[in-house]
Amino acid sequence: MVTEKDVSDVADLANLELTDEERARMLKDLNSILGYIDRLNELDTSNVEPMAQVASRYGTSTEVEANAMRLDEPRASLPHDAALRNAPNSDGTFFKVPKVIER
Repeated sequence: MVTEKDVSDVADLANLELTDEERARMLKDLNSILGYIDRLNELDTSNVEPMAQVASRYGTSTEVEANAMRLDEPRASLPHDAALRNAPNSDGTFFKVPKVIER
């Protein structure tokens, strides 16, 4: 079960400022999700085959084409100097970006 302290700790880690109303809603939602997972864990899945892929790779040709992803083939990447040329700011070796974490 998720506690108010858990919600506060996670909000702090995510650098979120939640109102009391948002914290209460988050507490309720997270406990509801965990309750549903507990219900799912009660199901007997011993006769259910494991799935490695949700999208079917077999079936009619239109189903396969609709769910197909491109082949994972190696190809040349953008040269380092070309990538840095597109950067708004760099030190010649790395991209320079503004600091976004303040604590």
